[in-house]
Amino acid sequence: MGEQQDVQSRGYDPGFLGTGLEPPSIDAGLLEDTVELNGSAVIPYTHFSLAVSKSRRFARWVAWNIDGGSIKRLSRQGSAFIKDSRIPEEFQNGDELYNGNRLDRGHIARRADLLWGPLPEAKRANDDSFFFTNIAPQMDDFNQSGKNGIWGRLEEAVFSDVDVQDLKVTAFGGPIFRDNDREYRGVPLPREYWKVLAYLERGALRSAAFLLTQNLNPLEALDLNEFRAFQVGISELEERTSLRFADPLRDDDGRTSLRAAGDRAPLESLADIRW
Repeated sequence: MGEQQDVQSRGYDPGFLGTGLEPPSIDAGLLEDTVELNGSAVIPYTHFSLAVSKSRRFARWVAWNIDGGSIKRLSRQGSAFIKDSRIPEEFQNGDELYNGNRLDRGHIARRADLLWGPLPEAKRANDDSFFFTNIAPQMDDFNQSGKNGIWGRLEEAVFSDVDVQDLKVTAFGGPIFRDNDREYRGVPLPREYWKVLAYLERGALRSAAFLLTQNLNPLEALDLNEFRAFQVGISELEERTSLRFADPLRDDDGRTSLRAAGDRAPLESLADIRW
């Protein structure tokens, strides 16, 4: 399970698209709340890296690379969710949060996105995707909501709707932490998630940013409301997450005209996305 001595050299690659896309930087006031491994706040795995919040015990961000031209199909049978022994257990939420309820162990970096490269490498990525550091709580119909599972299909949509250069995409994602997040089993549960997809189209960097609002109030009542996905700007995500994204992403932010948060409608289908 996850060759932890080796994965440190196989994390997220900022130069994957041929242009420097560093992972998000964390607001200086939050650095003390960030787990460090060997003196770095960036924790590497196979094809992805992440930063973990000590107080929330979830990743604040995950950055991953997707090589659509060498994706492998691997079974998840026999793969077990596990805590990362490189990180103090006190900074990780594990099975104690998810057992006996309707919470799913949701991958932040999608397992299917990571399974590329030579087969041994793809298998390592498969194993690494199951570390709890890459997992966040999602209601059990998170990707099967009334909006046709849009959130779980964003990566597929960019490949089908855009002429993605070299079939390569870089992605970033994570939960949004709020002071008033509802506490369950002693753990505040994020109600919102974000994702950014970046790619080259005819040599130009393009990106799209998304926000998912998740209503967890019915956790015990078992009467779920819809999840709503929105296309948003990088600047809005920066405000919501206390992260700063790489300058090339911020420079591309004004390419699409998006309505203000109070006016825009949720994405009804993948066809509503402005790539």
